[in-house]
Amino acid sequence: MKDLSVLIVGGGSGLGALLAQMAVDAGASAIGIIDINSDAAEAALKPAHDKGLPTASAVADIQNGPECHAAFKTVAAQLGRVDTLINCAAIYPRKPIMEILDADWDASNGINIKGTYHMMVAAADHMRGQEPKAHVRGRIVNLTSVDAFKAHPQNAHYAATKAAVVSLTRSFAHHLAGDGILVNSVAPAGMATERARQLGFLEELAKASPLNRGAQPTEIAEWVLMTGGPKNTYMTGENVIVSGGYIYA
Repeated sequence: MKDLSVLIVGGGSGLGALLAQMAVDAGASAIGIIDINSDAAEAALKPAHDKGLPTASAVADIQNGPECHAAFKTVAAQLGRVDTLINCAAIYPRKPIMEILDADWDASNGINIKGTYHMMVAAADHMRGQEPKAHVRGRIVNLTSVDAFKAHPQNAHYAATKAAVVSLTRSFAHHLAGDGILVNSVAPAGMATERARQLGFLEELAKASPLNRGAQPTEIAEWVLMTGGPKNTYMTGENVIVSGGYIYA
């Protein structure tokens, strides 16, 4: 991420906060975070603060389009430039397929699809006006999921939203290619996070993978940063699957 200004949506916790820290370690020039929790966002910016980097944060409920655009403009104005947008915010509410209610659909669609969409629009509007670096005016990375590609009756609404994000990624990549903006997605398998441990998911994750374990969050984050980093100057419209063999198992 050397010399890139990075904005992470949903960067206040989990994988998003880890990405903020790893982006700093990888040489990012500035870090911005948009999150619904302002305290979490500020805490996740600490590694950047400690290194003396420019930082910015904004609060937004990304189900709301105007809030997305206002938050992006706030962060972009403070940082001066956004080279990489990472859409990491999502909800994962499990429910049997025959019991999904309208409220469940609305929340999942609002955060996982609409929020991602509006943030991509805001980023595109901003990045189009930037001078390119090595032919690239900006990069957008969307977090999807391997659940988009396999049957998932325990969480069908989540899987459906992540399949939609894969489609949105391709459409935006095609639309923005002429502007020198690269749009890709990364689809991880389940990660062995502390939250997964607390919920008792580790055994399930191990059984789902031929590697017999869930991914460490850093193993997924590395691919996100590679896709959104300066070494990617040509790949766009692609979905990088990091499943530990789950896809072919």
